[in-house]
Amino acid sequence: MGRPPPPRSVPRDLRDATNPQESPLGLSGRRGINTGRVATGMSGSPGSSAKVEYATLGGGCFWCTEAVFRAVRGVLDVYPGYAGGSTENPSYEDVCGGDTGHAEVVQVTFDPSVLPYRDVLEIFFATHDPTTKNRQGADVGTQYRSIILYQTPAQLATAQSVVSELNSDQKWGRRVVTEVVPLEKFYRAEEYHWDYFRKNPDRGYCQMVISPKMTKFRKTYADRLKPATA
Repeated sequence: MGRPPPPRSVPRDLRDATNPQESPLGLSGRRGINTGRVATGMSGSPGSSAKVEYATLGGGCFWCTEAVFRAVRGVLDVYPGYAGGSTENPSYEDVCGGDTGHAEVVQVTFDPSVLPYRDVLEIFFATHDPTTKNRQGADVGTQYRSIILYQTPAQLATAQSVVSELNSDQKWGRRVVTEVVPLEKFYRAEEYHWDYFRKNPDRGYCQMVISPKMTKFRKTYADRLKPATA
């Protein structure tokens, strides 16, 4: 079952609304957010020295990927968005058209002392098919490609190592086609996409695609879940 077309009835001003206090980098609107750095003091109480990192990943429909990572212990926040292309400030409709070069991605804010980046990638690869180029199931197009957008040399090295291991193991019987590229800009998606699965559990796509994936994920990774989602 493919995903339904973009809801064109949603007004542009609503789609562009962003609370700057909710942005991991304190940036508002849907301008490009350049997150090629490690941020500190972004979690916990004001003045906290807790270290956080960001992972930007695309594994098909961002509603699915967001739902997975929201359930993982050590994840502080997740936003769906667009990255990897050349079009400035793309809309959902633009990206669905397939001409922007952008992929649907999520930006995961996580505590590396609880959830190392390698473990983030392990979950990422376990919850989508990284061997199908430009598609995940019935969702077809370059916007659904498997992609890791690294933000530091350490993330690049880890991503390359994990991909090499997966290819050596031949887990899927086919080579991994996941792109590993530097993150230039992350464009946060329109507000109606945020936490989409939780807010729209009765929608057809959520019931047919996301819910079964989440049931399997919760069973396989029960020891990695936040208490409220176990």
